[in-house]
Amino acid sequence: MERNVSDGQRTAVIFGLANKRSIAWAIAQKMAEAGWQLAITYQNERLEQEAKDLIADLPGAEGFMCDVSFDEQIAALFEKLKARYGALDGLVHSVAYAPAEDLKGEFVNTSREGFRIAHDISVYSLIAVARAAAPMMANGGGIVTLTYYGAEKVVPKYNVMGVAKAALEATVRYLANDLGPKGIRVNAISAGPIKTLAARGISQLGEMLKSHAERAPLKRNVDPAEVGSTAVFLLSPAGSGITGETIYVDCGYNIMGF
Repeated sequence: MERNVSDGQRTAVIFGLANKRSIAWAIAQKMAEAGWQLAITYQNERLEQEAKDLIADLPGAEGFMCDVSFDEQIAALFEKLKARYGALDGLVHSVAYAPAEDLKGEFVNTSREGFRIAHDISVYSLIAVARAAAPMMANGGGIVTLTYYGAEKVVPKYNVMGVAKAALEATVRYLANDLGPKGIRVNAISAGPIKTLAARGISQLGEMLKSHAERAPLKRNVDPAEVGSTAVFLLSPAGSGITGETIYVDCGYNIMGF
């Protein structure tokens, strides 16, 4: 069973902070507001200063460098987390990448290396961090990752990322089955298009945002804070009966036929 809030402060690690537009940052802000103790990771030295400046605004939060494409960095990070926090109650995986050249033109021209990179960083990394986190979730916990509607319907120019997100959603279900007996829940949030650093590599992002706002029942684009609030819900006892699911936070866009 997951620990109750009354048992003490809940602790989570968030992967994928790049800058103030990151979905990871929106989630971190909402989790901090809800009283979580946070460890927040950034990929490399290039992103370090901006990440640390942001993390400094969250009381008690700490920053750690970790490139999830390297198993040794994941292992080193979790050694530090175990020494610092002892246990974890939550994990947020907000990591995705595909080479820019594979997000242009036709999907049929996806390179072998681009396909490998997209799946390694965007999908396998969830498996790797979940496996490392599980021993620190002896009392149960929650894992949340980020996906997008391009996983199930064709979104022009989303290309190999759409296929990677489909694999990510399947991974969520398989991890939910494996980790469920340990009291660990695994879910995905399918957010509407948001202007993040990663999304800037999609050549038709502007068109995606415009179409989304026009067709979604709420007639607008999603606010990153709304994604953050949903992550807090899924990681809290309020979401204790939910696992293996993809939760849409897209102003209703996914329900529309045309």
